[in-house]
Order: sequence, then C-alpha cells, then structure tokens
Amino acid sequence: MDERIPPERDQSRGHEPAPPGGGKPRFTATDPSSGQPGRSYEGHSGDEALEIARRVRAAWPGWRDTPFAERARLMKAAAQVLRRRMDEFAELMTAEMGKTRNEGLAEIEKCAGACDFFADHAEGFLARRPIDMGGPKAFVTFNPLGVVLAVMPWNFPFWQVFRFAAPNLMAGDAAVLKHASSVPGCALAIEDVFREAGFPEDVFRTALIPSRDVRALIEDPSIAAVTLTGSVAAGREVAGAAGGVLKKSVLELGGSDAYLVLEDVDIDKAAGICATARMVNGGQSCIAGKRFIVAAEIREAFERALTEKMRAYQMGDPRDAATKLGPMQSVHARDDIHAQVQKSIAAGARLLTGGEVPDKPGAWYPATVLTDVRPGMPAYDEEVFGPVAAVIEARDEADAIRIANSSRFGLGSGVLTRDLARGERIAAEQLEAGMSFVNANVRSDPRMPFGGVKESGHGRECSEFGIHEFVNIKSVLVQE
Repeated sequence: MDERIPPERDQSRGHEPAPPGGGKPRFTATDPSSGQPGRSYEGHSGDEALEIARRVRAAWPGWRDTPFAERARLMKAAAQVLRRRMDEFAELMTAEMGKTRNEGLAEIEKCAGACDFFADHAEGFLARRPIDMGGPKAFVTFNPLGVVLAVMPWNFPFWQVFRFAAPNLMAGDAAVLKHASSVPGCALAIEDVFREAGFPEDVFRTALIPSRDVRALIEDPSIAAVTLTGSVAAGREVAGAAGGVLKKSVLELGGSDAYLVLEDVDIDKAAGICATARMVNGGQSCIAGKRFIVAAEIREAFERALTEKMRAYQMGDPRDAATKLGPMQSVHARDDIHAQVQKSIAAGARLLTGGEVPDKPGAWYPATVLTDVRPGMPAYDEEVFGPVAAVIEARDEADAIRIANSSRFGLGSGVLTRDLARGERIAAEQLEAGMSFVNANVRSDPRMPFGGVKESGHGRECSEFGIHEFVNIKSVLVQE
C-alpha cells in the first residue's frame, strides 16, 4: 500500500480475517464509541460471490427491458422504504461506524431524495437525441452496459451506495455491491431496501467478501464495469484490474479540499462556513474542507474565529441528538489522524485547539486546529481524514490559488469573498478541482455532477453526467 494514503479509507482494511481452511469469512462490526465488538455476519466465499454476479447478469436482460415507468415506480418505493426505516438505518450506521444520529437521519433522507430525483428524471436524461446529418435519420441512444460492480467505503455507508445505485438502476443496469468490511450490516440492509421495494431479486445484490476477492469479480465476464470510492491505493488496484480486462471504471479517491479565505470576507461568517466544511461527518468526508488558505492580513483574526467555531464541536454520545462530534470510525483511524497531527507539530505547525487523545475507550478525537502549516507536513501534503483543520497563510490571491492547486488531489474547493464576481472567476476558471463552491461548503447533490481530477479520480456521479457514465452512448443512422 502507498503509505502516503490514510489507510483507514482503503478498501483492503477491515474486519475480514482469512478463514481457516479456505472457508467463508466472517465480518464483525465494532462500535467505535466503545471499541466493543458488535454483530457478526457470515460472508460469502469467492465462488459464492462469483455465483452472485452471474445471477445478477442473468437477471439483467429482464431489467434492461423493463419500461422506465416501472423502474421509476420501484425506485419511488425504495425511497418510501428508506423513509419508513430511517431510524433503524441511522442507528445501524451509528453502531457500525459512529455516525451521529442527526447526520444518520439526514443521510437516509438524502438517499431517498436521490431515488425520487432519478425516478423523475432518468427517462429524460436518457432520451434519444436527434442529430442533423443533412438527410438520413440519425440519433444518439443511451443503452445500459450490464452489471456494474460497486466497491464502496464506510464513511457514508448508505449515501455512497445510493449515489451510484439510483441512477444506474434507473438506466437499466444491474448492480453488485462490495461494501467496506466494517459496515456489513449496512451492506445487507441496502440489499434489503431494494428487495422490500419490489425490485427483481437479483437486480441488486450484496457480496460480503474481503478486498482480496475483488479482482476475481472485476475479471469475471458477468461484470461490465466497476465504480469505486476509496483511497488512491485502492483506486490504482481497481483501475489496473479493470483496465486489464478493458472494462470502464469510475473512481472517486478522496481529496484535500482547499478553501480560499480572501482578505475581504466577513471573518466570523467565513469561519463558520469553514468549520462546517471541516466537520461534516466528524471530518471523515472526501469533500470536507481540509486546507484553509488565508490572506496574510486576516490570518490571525480568522484563526481566532475558526478556533472558536471548532471548539463548539464537542465530543459526545453519537446517539444523543445534541451531539455534534461522535467517534472516529476506528481506533486505528484515530491513531493515524493523531500521528499526522503530531508529525505536523514536530515539523513546526502550531496547535490552536484539540490535538489530544482522550483517556477513555473508543475512537475519540477532538476538533483540532493547526496553523503555520507548510509543505512537508502531513497536514499540508496528505489527506487528514478526521476533525483537523489546517490553516495556511497566503501572500495574496495568486499565492492562495497556487497553494490550492499544488495538491495532488483535486476533488472539491471553495472560495470565500464578498466579491461574488471575483469568487465566481476563481472558482470557475482557476481552481483545479471537480467542484468549486463560492461562500458555501462543498457537498454532493443528485442534481450536480460529483467527482474530481488528478489523484481524486476520474468520471462523475450524480446528475445527467453521472447517469451517462455506465451506458453505451450509441450513434444510430437510418438511410432510406
């Protein structure tokens, strides 16, 4: 594994010990708030996973030929199941990866909203498009590819899956899910949502397998394409395997999102946006703001305001509706984050708040702010996948843009300024990222394309652009 990549996001990690004698693996969830083991699930053998994929492939032609109206009816039913079982699923996320109750409820509602959106819009997104050829009839049609394998992470265990599944099922593709090993209950629950909604049994299936069995699935003829959200190291492995058998892949590989805080901002308002951007999902988000690049003349005032906003995120029971910061996903992940903080301090960064591991069981880490962050420090060079904000000083606008673009990542980015025309120019034309928001924290939405550039991956999810990733864009000409 590339040691520069935070290993807690890598799909190869998880509770997936090698089974004795080549039997079935077991997947045991761990409650991050206590460190205690939770429910254990029997997984699938490699051969069973291949059989699942082949069953999905056998079911795909019937789904491909299902009219849009029927697909939409079933997708709307899935949204209803999600809303009806919202409390149950939010608790499941809390138990398996420590998500706070309020964020869990919001995540399920977002999944339901995506189901509704693509149920309403997929037919229009995929309608035939006429081409003027000056005589013969010509058009472009969008036909499903087949079975898409999705390799998904733990941090948004429902949303990451529905972000992929809602558009692609509506496009007429079928799906196999290989979820992160630490959220087996969520993986099976998602399959159950589609079953309860009335989808054909083998149109969406979960394969509980360790990461070492993914390559065989990718290479199997039943799989047409693959999508992954995870680390750069995992992305390289999956893209290499898919490329070796000439199958398309869409990769979302995380980021180190930069927010430019320009000299003309309302400092308190800007600090609030930045704290919100940093602390979504306890900082365990690929599109969380991570590097805050601040104009030199306001840096000290901004540091004070950001520190105050970050301190408001107090650690607490994730099941309590008042809690704003629950545990990290695992003790291992927490320790990796703390090591990045300590190494940055040793290299000259200053700690403004947080940065200490609490003396209690569980994967707890406080909201943390580092300043004087410079190249060569983990807080500058790496993705810190937790509640750690890095403040970086810039001489001026051009220097801020240079610093933002110096990262090997390019997922999201932000610009904070009172001058909207200035912010729009920088966001639209000068930041090397797949998404750039002005005076707002970056977030995914079914209506807008989601994805990155550079080592943040390639391809798009969501919106009309996302639904076109796993279809055959076919040219048709009819000559009299």
